[in-house]
Amino acid sequence: MGITTAVHLNFRDQARAALEFYRCVFGGHLAAFTYAQANNVRHPADAERITWGEVRADNGFHVMAYDVREDQTLDPGERAFFVSVRGADAEEVTGYWKGLSEGATIVEDLAPAGWSPLYGMLTDRFGVTWVLDVAA
Repeated sequence: MGITTAVHLNFRDQARAALEFYRCVFGGHLAAFTYAQANNVRHPADAERITWGEVRADNGFHVMAYDVREDQTLDPGERAFFVSVRGADAEEVTGYWKGLSEGATIVEDLAPAGWSPLYGMLTDRFGVTWVLDVAA
């Protein structure tokens, strides 16, 4: 028996846009449900926010996200986590880099590194920091 893991990202009013963006970059299927669809609205502002969402692709990519409720605080902090994407194919990883780079702040350019043929780090337009590399 095995397990799977996924990064779960927390937003306020940006979960749907972030999931749509990641689906465009990595492909796959997007599923998202609002608090209203789940019959779980406690505050009117929450109705159209995402209570559960994910992007899952055949290539193994899987990310989850939701919008924090109105009555809860959201302080994502700085560098609280990175999302790591490692692939065997430089062209594939470069394609993901190009997609994520739209509106991003580049922390480390995608380039050869001592431990990897290609390595790079960026913070995307949603404030999520991604580390992409090619397995040595």
